[in-house]
Amino acid sequence: MKYELPLIEGTLIKRYKRFLADVRLQDGSEITVHCPNTGSMKRCAEPGSKVWISDSANPKRKYRYTWEWVEVDSKYRVCVNTARPNQIIGEALEAREIESFDDYESLQREPKVEDGRLDFCQLLDDGRRCWIEVKSVTLLEEDNGLGCFPDAVTDRGRKHLLRLQALKEEGDRAVLLFCVPHEGIREVTVAEHIDPKYAQTLREVMASGVEVMAAKVTFAKDDSGLEVSGLLPLVL
Repeated sequence: MKYELPLIEGTLIKRYKRFLADVRLQDGSEITVHCPNTGSMKRCAEPGSKVWISDSANPKRKYRYTWEWVEVDSKYRVCVNTARPNQIIGEALEAREIESFDDYESLQREPKVEDGRLDFCQLLDDGRRCWIEVKSVTLLEEDNGLGCFPDAVTDRGRKHLLRLQALKEEGDRAVLLFCVPHEGIREVTVAEHIDPKYAQTLREVMASGVEVMAAKVTFAKDDSGLEVSGLLPLVL
């Protein structure tokens, strides 16, 4: 995934009203930017953190700029724009760059299911379908490489797990794919201390055959984009 324009560096003043953040640019000016993340952003929204924002180049937009990345612990870049993981994973799936997802005939984005939508559906060569739900992992509570999901209680996320389980029981392949756009995370676990019901449900659906994987995301050295660069271990 490449950005159309170079990202702009700044310093986070504060995040507020969930969708807004005030940022001080390098020239000292202050702007309000769109924050495309409805989650808690635990440890990713500390005032004074270095941030990167994108420019839509659209002066008619109410908030022309969008918050993309933040620097955590003064050393790890993290993508906090929740629209990016699906873009990153979608491009990697289309390019057959993720291990075990290269045996398919077609790829559908945001396919409809009985109670909503999932992120992707692949039609496999053997006629079955592979359903994929993507979740972004951005919480590193301690500098030990262990990333946690979720960072807040998520009834919606639990609903997605149950839908994957139902599709698996119908004979399809079903996968929960963690996308990890955090330079400090080297393995992924479920945040049982944050949402024990989600953790319990995750283990139940895994026991029923739902697969769980974690895709590592690499940041371009020149800050121009993001891409999948392999799979990470799970600690579940």
